[in-house]
Amino acid sequence: MKWTIHIVKRARKTVPRIPRKDRDYVSNALREIENNPFSGDTDWLKDQPAAFRRRVGNWRILFDLDFKNHVVIIHDIKRRSSKTY
Repeated sequence: MKWTIHIVKRARKTVPRIPRKDRDYVSNALREIENNPFSGDTDWLKDQPAAFRRRVGNWRILFDLDFKNHVVIIHDIKRRSSKTY
């Protein structure tokens, strides 16, 4: 079953600032998450507002899942740094 993707404002504002090549990778990862949120390099995060992260090159997609309504909530898309998590 396909999931619905909801991208919060903070994450939506990040997308245009991602370099073109990386933006394509992030877009592909979002499509994969829509089909299966646990595909790819996805990991559970402890003590974070976003419960999961998907690694896409140097970028991290931080998201949570609403299992009841089959919704993936994308909280943020960040470039990996020492302050990402």
